[in-house]
Amino acid sequence: MVDVGAKPETERTAVARGEVILKPETLALIKAGLMKKGDVLTVAQLAGIMGAKKTSELIPLCHPIPIHQVAVELELDDQLPGVIISSRLKTTGKTGIEMEALTAVAVAALTVYDMVKAVEKTARITNIRLVEKRGGQSGDVINE
Repeated sequence: MVDVGAKPETERTAVARGEVILKPETLALIKAGLMKKGDVLTVAQLAGIMGAKKTSELIPLCHPIPIHQVAVELELDDQLPGVIISSRLKTTGKTGIEMEALTAVAVAALTVYDMVKAVEKTARITNIRLVEKRGGQSGDVINE
């Protein structure tokens, strides 16, 4: 792990996004609440939050950091068609929270996949990326 001991604590935020591409028929089942495993969006939202909290256990060289806020949002999009997932996290610390934001999106996307796989084997998780990060020595980064 990188030594962050001498770095000052600063407020840090990160935003990540990703998509799960689905067939329109699958999207309609989610909208109607007809998926056998239950409420896809709520379960995936909770999974994303839990994933963010477990990041340092999943990514071998990530520092465990305090997470002050996690917001995971899932939006059904007919144009995609599919689910757009975004996360926004906040901490005050010596290292960034980007990995936690990315993990939140990835775990939420995997959960959507798990919940729809019985009716659609062609769902695709795509485009998981860091949208922005703020704080720290390297400064702000805005990718979108």
